[in-house]
Amino acid sequence: MINQAAVFDPAAPLTVSPRRSQLFEGDSVSLSCEEDNISAGWTVRRNTTRGTRTQCGDGWGKPAGSTCNISSLYEHDTGVYWCESREGAASSSIQLTVSGGSVILQSPVLPVMEGDDVTLSCQTKTPSNLPAAFIKDGSLIRTEPAGHMTLHHVTSSDEGLYKCYISGDGESPSSWISVSEKYSTMAPPTTFLIDGTVAPPPISAPPPISASSGLVLRLVCHLVVFCPYFISTLLMVSLYRQRSTGRDHPVSMVINETEQGLDENYDDIITVVTTEHHF
Repeated sequence: MINQAAVFDPAAPLTVSPRRSQLFEGDSVSLSCEEDNISAGWTVRRNTTRGTRTQCGDGWGKPAGSTCNISSLYEHDTGVYWCESREGAASSSIQLTVSGGSVILQSPVLPVMEGDDVTLSCQTKTPSNLPAAFIKDGSLIRTEPAGHMTLHHVTSSDEGLYKCYISGDGESPSSWISVSEKYSTMAPPTTFLIDGTVAPPPISAPPPISASSGLVLRLVCHLVVFCPYFISTLLMVSLYRQRSTGRDHPVSMVINETEQGLDENYDDIITVVTTEHHF
């Protein structure tokens, strides 16, 4: 088994070419550690029935840097493979199955993402599109005439042990298919202060004010400032008119007094003109 003291490091995942978890006896395979830091010294290791934690080149495979090439596989090469650094850091592991039979199931090596489509193929040593029955956890799913089955929008319920069967050729080994949860959002990173406490989340800036919102805001401000002056002006005009109305005479009285004054003046003018004429 993998060293329990090893620290798993996703920085150097193990990739397999060809990308499938089952292979025929006599096939070749290449396993590579995709490392970012070459100085870490990543190598391929495995656990099989013949040995545990053995390194590429130690009786199996041919190392080439962080890659291990196996030119001809045997059934005893079936096992768990992973990448490990000099310091003991390890990548996630994968299961490879080498079949001595005539049928294999081509399935993803790595866990598939929730919501993705996954295609399984039932293959013989001589590639053909023969009808195949697909089985999950011991129960028949369905039979496909071309030997290919697609699982649409997989969920955690699709996890399980899969195998296939071709009439006249036999049954493939079983392979476990894992489904990883797809996260729609990512949590913000946690910041620790010098004293070890967790820093509070940053305060987000308020959203910018749009042009229409700014116009409405200015209009409201003008109304708030203008309304008191407008109301006070109306009150002053109303008070002034009330006071003026209390002092002045009615219009009809003014007109009568004016007419009376004009009549008196007219009589005086007539008297003067008559006196002058008699003279």
